[in-house]
Amino acid sequence: MLLGNKFSLCYIRLKYKILSTFSGVRQKMGSETQLKSIWRAFVNGESVPAAGVRNEILESWKRCRDRNISPTLNSASIILNADALDKHRKEYENLLAISRPIMENLYSLVNGAGFIVALSDENGILLEIVGDEATRKEGQTVYFMAGTSWAEDMVGTNGIGTALYLDKPIQVFRNEHYSRTFHQWTCSSAPIHDPSGKILGVLDISGPFEKVHSHTLGIVIMAVSAIESQLKVERTMNHLLLADRYKNTVIESISEGLIAFDSAGNVTHVNEVISSLLGLKREEVLGKNLLSFIPQKNIVLHHALGRKDRITDYEVDIVTDHGKITGLITTRPIVIHGKTVGTLLLFKDIARARRLVQHLSGKETKLNLSDMIGTDLGFLETVELARKASEGNSNVLLLGESGSGKDIFAQSIHNASKRKRGPFVALNCAAIPRELISSELFGYVEGAYTGAKRGGKPGKFELANGGTVFLDEIGEMPLELQTTLLRVLESRTITRVGGTETIPVDVRIISATNQDLSSAIRLGHFRQDLFYRLNVFSISMVPLRNRKSDIPLLVNHFLKAISVKLNKNVKGVSPEVIALLCKYSWPGNIRELQNVIERAINICDGAEKILPEHLSRELFGQKKPEVSKSKEQYETDLIHTLMAQYNRNLSRVAGAMGIARTTLYRKIRKYNLSISV
Repeated sequence: MLLGNKFSLCYIRLKYKILSTFSGVRQKMGSETQLKSIWRAFVNGESVPAAGVRNEILESWKRCRDRNISPTLNSASIILNADALDKHRKEYENLLAISRPIMENLYSLVNGAGFIVALSDENGILLEIVGDEATRKEGQTVYFMAGTSWAEDMVGTNGIGTALYLDKPIQVFRNEHYSRTFHQWTCSSAPIHDPSGKILGVLDISGPFEKVHSHTLGIVIMAVSAIESQLKVERTMNHLLLADRYKNTVIESISEGLIAFDSAGNVTHVNEVISSLLGLKREEVLGKNLLSFIPQKNIVLHHALGRKDRITDYEVDIVTDHGKITGLITTRPIVIHGKTVGTLLLFKDIARARRLVQHLSGKETKLNLSDMIGTDLGFLETVELARKASEGNSNVLLLGESGSGKDIFAQSIHNASKRKRGPFVALNCAAIPRELISSELFGYVEGAYTGAKRGGKPGKFELANGGTVFLDEIGEMPLELQTTLLRVLESRTITRVGGTETIPVDVRIISATNQDLSSAIRLGHFRQDLFYRLNVFSISMVPLRNRKSDIPLLVNHFLKAISVKLNKNVKGVSPEVIALLCKYSWPGNIRELQNVIERAINICDGAEKILPEHLSRELFGQKKPEVSKSKEQYETDLIHTLMAQYNRNLSRVAGAMGIARTTLYRKIRKYNLSISV
């Protein structure tokens, strides 16, 4: 209706100022008598004077004659019945809804003058007619009614059909109509275009020729302009509505809580995630200052929001009426045309971060006890013990030599337990420097030490909450940290390094060692009370030299898995190789066997089978070590062998042994070994 009022004002200005680019149309038409003579001459096949009729009308007449349209046509060839018309109108609901108010407004300007206002579709079919009852009935005598087609190729030259053909406004005056039936009418028509320029239909004013004004066409053009403007506004509104729906969908699809607020701190957007976390309804948050519903006691959060720089994964505790929520916040400025107009805040619930820790730490595993490979009775007994351990929640201590599969058993026990949906977090106690292991286990607060991450960082125990912590090489844990670990086991709480807050944790501990902890206790290197806490359910690994019947099974398994990983086409192992492998004592256990197979697959490139020559001479050229050989001698021989195999690359040697490089250095010093070339 706003555009309709605007149209009325424009028309009044037009009427009083007599501003129309189409004035003088009738003067160009020549006299009515002359035009009638020219029309009669044309339909009779006679030549007509070029100056006597407008060129666009003459060209239209020619098209009508070429199409064999009768100049005495007195009926429309397309007339839709009521049901068909209703169905057709539904396809143009939007155009009709926009055009009707403007058509009513337009008709009010010519009311009583015998004119009717009509709207057609892009094919010339009349959709709507506005006018007084008498004029509409008169129009029906020439089939000017809704449901009829006024396309030029149907009824000849007329305002609607010719405007569609030319795609421009036109006024067809009296005898300019090709059919004599319409010679008492004058039509002023203009095509309507959508925002992309496509013709949607035609707006027309038709009435007695003697009452038409030269400005009538200008009025129609202005009304069409109003319709097209409304179409543009509606398209813009639809685009904005669609964009808003996309935006809301994106906001709600984000797994983190999201709040956007302007430069004054007033909330402009919020998603359901953060609303639920805060225990607030969206309408209770929108438009309000962000800090108005976050208590002032949240000093850390207030401080974070007051900062002008970006924040990434800053840990905060939000205290609400419903309790405390711990999470990580990230903020980014909202910049428009180079000016910061607000801030976007993302809140990640720390509990969800803990559930994702397996992805972040790379410790996600699908290993199960049912996947264990072996038929040796001693090994099967170990698997059965692990299965029983998985049924409870007691701490487990895995004992065994390096490379015997303690980490695999730990993961499998976790995956078979009730905690399998929780995280499995592993830490090698020998791989972390002494000064950092405490912060790795228990986390730290901001400013705990130089280089500490802004906002602090949760430790392994927090990240494993609801799941399992695997402490590998527990015998390497510093004595002073053993006291802290013992306190954690007793209280089931941790305190971050540099902090004072006590944080409850629910974790199961599986620890592992290749050391003799009884000897370590006697020497004062390991706390006896901690040993009792960890050694609730102990499981001893069977070394590979004691289950050699499983070597063919393991070789076949490693051959398939490693060949796929390396994209090699090695199909088997020769019997001679199996015999050699079964004679070896395997001080490095299963991990050493896996490394030997991987090396052989790389060396036998192009061969279908692994042959003896593909094995390391240094590894299998020696006599079989005696089973009674001491652990120290085994480790000494293993280090010598791996040093030769890996060309004294200490990182690879440590990896093959399943120990940290620092541990390897200690063993080298302990056994007084030379690492020089």
